[in-house]
Amino acid sequence: MAGKEFSVYMAGVGGQGLILLSNVIGSACALAGMRALTGEQHGLSQRSGSINVHMRIGEDIRSPLIPIGGADAILTLDALEALRYVEYLRPGGVVLMNSRVQHPIIETRAHMKDKAAKYLTVEDVKAKLSQVTDKIAVVDALGIARKAGNPLTENMVMLGALSTLEAFPVPEASLKKSISDNVPKKAVDVNLKAFDLGKAAAYEHLCNIVKCKK
Repeated sequence: MAGKEFSVYMAGVGGQGLILLSNVIGSACALAGMRALTGEQHGLSQRSGSINVHMRIGEDIRSPLIPIGGADAILTLDALEALRYVEYLRPGGVVLMNSRVQHPIIETRAHMKDKAAKYLTVEDVKAKLSQVTDKIAVVDALGIARKAGNPLTENMVMLGALSTLEAFPVPEASLKKSISDNVPKKAVDVNLKAFDLGKAAAYEHLCNIVKCKK
């Protein structure tokens, strides 16, 4: 791991399992003997507000916080969060976002006042992000999680997709062991299935725009 670093900025809204996702990656790093630091902001999670996690992996990392323009990847469990935090992405970085959009109250309020107003769509988000990077992958994490057997496993779907990146240094075996250690025993199989399906989806939609593991 010496000389290699990877920083991923993760975001979502309360209830999507972002903190569990962070714990799984952190525990996987420990299992693999890798140094990882995280910084979390989740005070708004109980109100379905925006939450985010800085995850930095590397032997020379000293601060858990990713500087502006310093993230190798942004992973979001809600499409709008990718726009909210795109400033953290480095030039040429990867955006890996869920296709789900949970519209904030302020947007819903505007729609109630003006019925002709349109909600921001995933396509709108992708178009705006394309001004910053051409490496954008949209994953239907909710649909895939349902296919796995539990809609609450969107976070593991996105982790499976993240794991395919060539630059992501955490071994798959450590990630799967960490999933087994960190989710309830009765939910291990469905979470592992969600991980595998997310990985498969990434090879279909992500690996044509960015280098992936073989």
